[in-house]
Amino acid sequence: MAAPAALDRKHSLVIIASSLGTVFEWYDFYIYGTLAAFFGKLFFPAGNETAGYLSSLALFGVGFSVRPFGALVFGRLGDIAGRKYTFLVTIIVMGLSTALVGMLPTYANIGFWAPVLLVVLRLAQGLALGGEYGGAAIYVAEHAPDGKRGLYTGWIQTTATLGLFLALVVIGVLRAVMTPEQFSAWGWRVPFLLSFLLLVVSVYIRLKLEESPVFAEMKAQGRGSKAPLTESFARWDNGKIVLKALFGATAGQGVVWYGGQFYALYFLTTTLKVDYVTTYVMVATSLVLGAVMLVGFGRLSDSIGRKKIIMAGLLLAVFTYQPIFRGLTRAANPALADAMQRSPVVLATSEYEGKVALTIAALGDAAKKIVLAGKPKTETDKARNFLNGRGIPFEIAPPLPDSPIALSVGGSVTRGFNDKAWEAALAPAGYPKKADPAGVNRPAVIALLTVLLAYVAMVYGPIAAFLVELFPTRIRYTSMSLPYHIGNGWFGGFLPLIAASIVVFTGDIYAGLWFPILVAAMSFVIGVIVLPETKDRDIRA
Repeated sequence: MAAPAALDRKHSLVIIASSLGTVFEWYDFYIYGTLAAFFGKLFFPAGNETAGYLSSLALFGVGFSVRPFGALVFGRLGDIAGRKYTFLVTIIVMGLSTALVGMLPTYANIGFWAPVLLVVLRLAQGLALGGEYGGAAIYVAEHAPDGKRGLYTGWIQTTATLGLFLALVVIGVLRAVMTPEQFSAWGWRVPFLLSFLLLVVSVYIRLKLEESPVFAEMKAQGRGSKAPLTESFARWDNGKIVLKALFGATAGQGVVWYGGQFYALYFLTTTLKVDYVTTYVMVATSLVLGAVMLVGFGRLSDSIGRKKIIMAGLLLAVFTYQPIFRGLTRAANPALADAMQRSPVVLATSEYEGKVALTIAALGDAAKKIVLAGKPKTETDKARNFLNGRGIPFEIAPPLPDSPIALSVGGSVTRGFNDKAWEAALAPAGYPKKADPAGVNRPAVIALLTVLLAYVAMVYGPIAAFLVELFPTRIRYTSMSLPYHIGNGWFGGFLPLIAASIVVFTGDIYAGLWFPILVAAMSFVIGVIVLPETKDRDIRA
């Protein structure tokens, strides 16, 4: 038996080596997410900024859409060939595909081929990430001493947040030292090209790692699976656990994670019109605090259990998302909050079918906006595009008796759609074109963002240990990767697109929050009923 000090050094190396590589991989994935709104002008045709913005978010989601398939491919490889070599392959694929984004010609250079090539590279990123997370989490968990899996895997859980932090820092510094014209022309490529350097460092680190002792022992005893896909999903005894993990935990965890980080970032910059420097500083500050909480809740789950912490985080998100985001509006853009209260804008249209129908139509609109031909067609489309393009929140209402479409601003009505007349009607209401930097209450915004990050830490900090403990060693990589990446890739990854589409379609800047709220509520109810506590399980079985 090795001395405790030696064990500590060995475990530290495992955590650092696994975490650094995964931080770099998340950085690769999230630099696109951070620049998603910016990409709408580079890789999509001009003429409709709203459609370009939604299309860029759709491409952000495309990377998540294939993560479950990456989980199947690399999960099977990880259960057969080993943890170490599988996540060595994934980081090479991720690093190369990310760096190549930095070399892509834009729409102005090659037209339609620009978004096509971008889609191909985003798909490669998603496939790689589908195999990366499960390998890193399992590798660390299978090295961890009993009673410390939550703490050890908590460090892996910080990697996504630190990857986003690194992306914000790199992009923020570049935008600070460059003119907007320079960044638009070529500066945006630099964060992607840096992936070449990060790839070299990551591969060097991971080549020094040894195979997981739990996996090595299982292989030596001949207990490995020859058909992990069949055992994981074609046999009901394990298949039902996969479904419980997906709908009772990872779906809710995914929307809380992306709601508290990415959607909050988009909400500040796109909806509240806060300048990117102020936003990056506030979000980055909260991310640092959130990273500490991820380890803290992982450690706490070793003592009181994984399930109750995850469920508590989901429930808090359900009941407080609406007031928190309303608080962000008041703190980040008080002029907008005042205008919304003093002079509410109402779009009265013959296309109104009720609020529930509006929200359902908005989900269909999310798919429709993915295609490039997103030109507004009806008068209502034009009116909606007019208001969204100026950042004006509005409510959609039934038509007036004498007009199929009309604009009401603080009770003053303008009938028919007319750009100049509507501009004149909106002017006295005082809706700001952007947030006044001097009016941003930075401490309040950081505090609210940190609360969102606390929910992220509660649902995400213990989830790696929880999923590792749910499944047997011989099929662990395959079994845990699929529900994790469906929950995070589909439910979470498409959250920005779905929520933004609901907001664009309904005009209500808070309506998009109902998507993460409903998914988190679903996972809470299912999780409380069907999920077991796992913290004391033997993962060598």
